[in-house]
Amino acid sequence: MTYAYDPQLAPMLEFLPELSIEDIAASRLGFEQMIAQLNAELDESGVDIEDRLIPGPPGAPQVKVRIYSPLALAAATPGLLYFHGGGFVIGSLDSEHGNCLALCRNLGIVLVSVDYRLAPETPFPGGLEDCYAALQWAQQNSAALMLDPTRLGVFGQSAGGGLAAATALLARDRDGPKICFQYLGIPELDDRLATHSMQQYTDTPMWNRPNAELSWDYYLGAGYTRGREDVPCHAAPARAEDLSGLPPAYVSTMEFDPLRDEGVLYALKLMQAGVATELHCYPGTFHGSSLLAAAEVSRREAAEMFTVLQRGLAIGRAD
Repeated sequence: MTYAYDPQLAPMLEFLPELSIEDIAASRLGFEQMIAQLNAELDESGVDIEDRLIPGPPGAPQVKVRIYSPLALAAATPGLLYFHGGGFVIGSLDSEHGNCLALCRNLGIVLVSVDYRLAPETPFPGGLEDCYAALQWAQQNSAALMLDPTRLGVFGQSAGGGLAAATALLARDRDGPKICFQYLGIPELDDRLATHSMQQYTDTPMWNRPNAELSWDYYLGAGYTRGREDVPCHAAPARAEDLSGLPPAYVSTMEFDPLRDEGVLYALKLMQAGVATELHCYPGTFHGSSLLAAAEVSRREAAEMFTVLQRGLAIGRAD
């Protein structure tokens, strides 16, 4: 199928790796190699970085997190719990190290990146429970982290966006830690795979329907079957019937992304539930096109991310 990609993105498509998660070991290796190249020359100045093991969910292993803090932090600052993408199957603390550094440095916030357990080795709800355990830990240790617990948000892109949405749902339903904002970037939310974009985009770069099918099969494991009625909303947040009481949200989508419509529909559902929500669909883009940072549309997306988080975390607010 032919797509009307942004003219600044189209010439760079040949430099993107072909991503398939059919062979998980090969996918992880290829992804790690790509990330190593992207991280090779990162500037880590101005940021204190610490890897730490924290208590995991009851009966589960400890969870590894990476904490990013501005140097010489003198007072409590807003915080962000960060969940990496990767279709629930690939990714690690290194996956979005560059973005975490930029967010910490440019916004002056404390950021906790979570190395949740991956599928298929750990299917739902293992990875989500890791994310929730990290949320609880961040709130309970906010003073030591120099983090303002009243201005703690969740952030994720792709599968990480789905986990961020699910963590917000779980926190509401368990009367858990209060989340002030949820940033849902190109989120993976719906196992039913019935939207127009999911049915249409079977051969798009970086993510497509075949990958989505495998992703949900891996994540749901033997306990559930994608598309069946018994899949819980904490696994697939698009299934949630009541989104009231959730924190304000920002949802981004890409025009030629199979995940586009489920993100749009989730944002609309949030609005209908009375949740303050901003939605942006970037034209001419595809899933993961922000990796091509030289394109003007990618620069706009990055600039908006910082602006949105400044507002969502009340950065610069007069206390």
